[in-house]
Amino acid sequence: MTKDVLLWDETIFRNGEVLELDYLPEYFAHRESQLQALKFSLKPAMRGMRPVNCLVKGPPGTGKTTAVQKVFNEMKEHTDNVVFAKINCQMDSTRFAVVSRIYEKLVNIKPPTSGVAFRKLFEKVLKHLVDTNKILVVALDDINYLFHEGHADEVMYSLLRAHEQYPGARVSVIAIISDVGTSYNFDPRVGSVFLPEEINFPRYGPGEIGDIVRNRVQHAFYPNVVPDEVCERIVEYVSTTGDLRVGIDLLKRSGLNAERRASRTTSLEDVEKAYDASRLTYLCRSIRSLTEHERTLLGLIAKGGDLQTGDLYKSFHEITGLGYTRFYEILEKMNSSQFLDADFSGKGMRGRTRMIKTRYEPQDILKCLEH
Repeated sequence: MTKDVLLWDETIFRNGEVLELDYLPEYFAHRESQLQALKFSLKPAMRGMRPVNCLVKGPPGTGKTTAVQKVFNEMKEHTDNVVFAKINCQMDSTRFAVVSRIYEKLVNIKPPTSGVAFRKLFEKVLKHLVDTNKILVVALDDINYLFHEGHADEVMYSLLRAHEQYPGARVSVIAIISDVGTSYNFDPRVGSVFLPEEINFPRYGPGEIGDIVRNRVQHAFYPNVVPDEVCERIVEYVSTTGDLRVGIDLLKRSGLNAERRASRTTSLEDVEKAYDASRLTYLCRSIRSLTEHERTLLGLIAKGGDLQTGDLYKSFHEITGLGYTRFYEILEKMNSSQFLDADFSGKGMRGRTRMIKTRYEPQDILKCLEH
């Protein structure tokens, strides 16, 4: 038995919790300006005033939700006068579901799932806020799902105009959008009262990704378990997807693969095996967040190989009936979301033509679209 072999009752993980996707890290670097903007917007609540609404935007895995949660936790330590409610709109995608979650947060009791009208439940929420003199800050995480379901405007309208129904009710909204390249336009009745502070979360650069990954390694594993070459490979994969959560999950899976081999160190093979097992998970999750028309376009490209823009538009228009302007908007969103490569070629009657292809394996995209 060599010292390089891990015994059955040993582990290479110092603190595996650090690699869970819902873990709130103490070390949260490269987002200082965004944190300050959030704190400044919510600061009025400390003086009994309604906070400034926020629109938090950026691609998936860029720290938006973590930033909001960290600011919420920090403010909770300094005030009892504010109730913070974070709603996962992917799970709670209707007006009633959102208000039910807020009601549960306020009174620690789940409302009945049937037999209660939305208006009655919402009035209970507002009455509770007024009676207790509390301020409500609602973070609508992944609000793009409310847009997909057609409920975004009614949810926002109810929350932002609550003071008209119940004078004295103070409600602020942080809308977190995890899409890029798409403009989500609220109804003018909502826009006129939302007036948010916009806070952008760009993709992490390779140096920033490396810094964050190495910090997680330091806290999650015992010393010398994860070699530099393994960290670098994980950084490469995160840079490709743009989603830091990919790297955190790869660290965990790679560590488990090493333990399965009874090894005290992780290897490049452990990373490759982990990525093969999980790459469809990330891709399918991203594709599920797309609209029906975006999925249609992605499917056409995956089936067609390298396509010229004109040919792609004809097929897309035949299926959806949408015009070229909307087609081009969706194409730009998919390109900026790193689903596609849209390169210019020298072909075409009017100069250069764009050649469109997917950045992922076409068969992987088609598998995800089937589910």
